[in-house]
Amino acid sequence: MCVTLTAAALLALSACSGTSDDGGAPATGGATGGGGELTPITMGVLPIVPSAALQLGIDEGIFEEHGFDVTLETGQGGAALLPAVVSGQMQFAISNPLSIMLAQGEGLDVRLITGYSHSLKEGDDITSVWAPADSGISSPKDLEGKTVAVNTLRTMGEVSIKEIVSEDGGDPNAVEFVELGFPDMPAALSAGNIDAAWVPEPFQTILKDGGNQLVSYNYQETMPGVPTMSVITAGTLAEQDPEMVEEFVAAVDEITAFAQENPDRVRETLTTFLEMDEALAQKVLIEDFGAEMDEEAMQSLADLSLEYGLLNEPVDMEKLMP
Repeated sequence: MCVTLTAAALLALSACSGTSDDGGAPATGGATGGGGELTPITMGVLPIVPSAALQLGIDEGIFEEHGFDVTLETGQGGAALLPAVVSGQMQFAISNPLSIMLAQGEGLDVRLITGYSHSLKEGDDITSVWAPADSGISSPKDLEGKTVAVNTLRTMGEVSIKEIVSEDGGDPNAVEFVELGFPDMPAALSAGNIDAAWVPEPFQTILKDGGNQLVSYNYQETMPGVPTMSVITAGTLAEQDPEMVEEFVAAVDEITAFAQENPDRVRETLTTFLEMDEALAQKVLIEDFGAEMDEEAMQSLADLSLEYGLLNEPVDMEKLMP
């Protein structure tokens, strides 16, 4: 996989992971991890900083030690990866928790099987809203009546932005959300095609370095420590081959623990995984990694999503959480 991202010019993103001709047929038969034949796995990821930990897991041989030959494929958002997982084109993917809640509410049999990455509870966070320095937008209330880009509609960026606008005395329903890929947002913001952009790393560092105005760390102000990405699979695969799924969870959990303990290795991987220049890779914020998910933050996400009409009924957290 290679995606070009530099501090000066990041505006072309291309995924070029090696995809098998069969589109990633469902893996069956379990994974032994004991030196036998490896189970081929296609896993969906996003072209953002935390995904690099999975490439690091491949590079370190952790997946192979657990019996897997993993190919990573990129998508624009977690919601976009869900159909590929349900259909069996991908066996696993990372997705934001709200997309999983929405999918389950719509009857899609997707399973959240382990945690992956998490926002930071204190200090500078790993996702944020930015506007041009001369736009007059400096606080969440200023987003009222403005056009804000999110990578996909009806997801965590949208619901958390609505809440920060409401908390600041603005009308959350007066914000116009438009869907745009993260790599396209800096150019759209500079051209005036959007008024503000919600971005993760590395794009928030790029916008900061470009002299743009920080409007809000929207996750930290609404649901600090919320999981940003979790690992999913299809219910059919979870039931047909539970031993393989359990082994894959063990592999991912080992990888996230390794990434959490070795952030410098994640930064090194960014230079190849996203073809990010080394100076930028050293500056971006790294999310917390780990299997354990903050249930209070997850509940806040579910409650806000219900309040703003993204969910039609309360989420059964015991059923959702692995």
